Amino acid sequence: MTTSPEVEHLDVLVVGAGLSGLGAGRYLKVEHPARSFAILEARGASGGTWDLFRYPGVRSDSDLYTFGYEFEPWRDKESIASASKILDYLRATASKHGVDQHVRYYHRVVSADWSNDDARWMVEIERTDTGQRSHLTTGWIFCAGGYYRYDEGYTPEFIGRESYRGQIVHPQHWPADLDYTGKKVVVIGSGATAITLIPAMAEEVEQITMLQRTPTYVLPVPKEDPLAAPFIKVLGEKRGYAAIRRKNIEQQRLVYRLCQRFPRAARRLIRTVNSKQLPDGFPVDEHFNPPYDPWDQRVCAVPDGDLFRTIRQGKASVVTDRIATFTETGLLLESGRQLEADIIITATGLNLQVFGGMDLAVDGRPVVPSETVVHRGTMLSGVPNFAMAIGYTNSSWTLKVGLLCEYFCQLLTHMDQHGHDTVYAVADPDMPTQPLLDFGAGYVQRSLAELPRQGPAAPWLMSKEFLEDRKLIRRGEIADDHLTFSGPAARGAGPNRVQTQGAPR
Repeated sequence: MTTSPEVEHLDVLVVGAGLSGLGAGRYLKVEHPARSFAILEARGASGGTWDLFRYPGVRSDSDLYTFGYEFEPWRDKESIASASKILDYLRATASKHGVDQHVRYYHRVVSADWSNDDARWMVEIERTDTGQRSHLTTGWIFCAGGYYRYDEGYTPEFIGRESYRGQIVHPQHWPADLDYTGKKVVVIGSGATAITLIPAMAEEVEQITMLQRTPTYVLPVPKEDPLAAPFIKVLGEKRGYAAIRRKNIEQQRLVYRLCQRFPRAARRLIRTVNSKQLPDGFPVDEHFNPPYDPWDQRVCAVPDGDLFRTIRQGKASVVTDRIATFTETGLLLESGRQLEADIIITATGLNLQVFGGMDLAVDGRPVVPSETVVHRGTMLSGVPNFAMAIGYTNSSWTLKVGLLCEYFCQLLTHMDQHGHDTVYAVADPDMPTQPLLDFGAGYVQRSLAELPRQGPAAPWLMSKEFLEDRKLIRRGEIADDHLTFSGPAARGAGPNRVQTQGAPR
């Protein structure tokens, strides 16, 4: 790699100014204040998901005491909060810690090529507002874009869609001027987006129907944590917020473990709760009894049971069926039933995308994600000085991302202390591997073949246990036998190609 003097060099390049990227910036400022870094954001605003999604009622389905950062306690009384409150919290936190000064908007990373000779990445960047291309070099890339594709949602191919005369809307691209007052609305889907939209729109529409192919597990949760105020009053602010966070972490862990260990009992319990929340005679087993076990897919939370209350009040209905075809005025279902609709909302999920859509290469050789294995949930086998942030799927995303940021900073410190500037993970070529995400959701299953892999045990396993991960990161060794380090004195001794050990066989 040859670079001209005017090409900017950064110690760390963070990709994405959402929850993970802003958090990574704060950890870098505190743990490595002398390191230069920038956060590149393809859109014109920070906040990621919480700025992008504008559909009615958009909110978290994790409690903010654990979904928020450990270093910046969530102080609003609402535990399950709206997107606007989360966005305010993120931006206030970024401003307070000076992270917002490092964000460069309308900067999309197109590609990055690692040079072993120079021990740095050459990064190509596109201005999304002007189309202008530029380059910079960096010692590390920290990819904080999650795994959703933000510019495109997932919509299945529907027969007869072109014949429909009404309006079709995907929640990821919600029109700011959409008027649904007095309209007949059908929401296709049964995940977190659909169950958020239904109660948020119900007061203004003529009728609204959630059309689902398969039911989802849905549980009511308090919008405000009933123990938050007592904890703070008794323990004081600092210890009180820490206690709420610990309580909720343990609560998430306990619920997940019980569901995994006793799925039949968990299924019965959830059905009992649903039955009590729904009108007498409501066909619970038809509409709220999934064919899979709890937490094989994410369990959806509804604050104060708002979805159930909306159904109970007769403001919304649920239909479990399959679409035969779109018609001019709505949908014809396989059962023969017709649903009239002025607006059809396709809450049919998201598409996954690795590395924020950037192309990676090592010495010009393209990195094939499915031929890599994830090390400690963040690095990829054979790819030097690259880390990514993927949170938990069974509890709050940020719990895992916070730990990954801690580990990343500790790894940088370890390299400084030993004179290293390059590190990469090496997977045993005979190690069996499995899909990166052990999750049954459709948006995950559609993309598993394109994602990196995980191994059968630590450090190659994508752990779901926060307490175990925290112990490993805060008390365990930073380096292990699967990491190879090198420095200026050993230049050229690093990997000369992308290693595919541990790739699926």
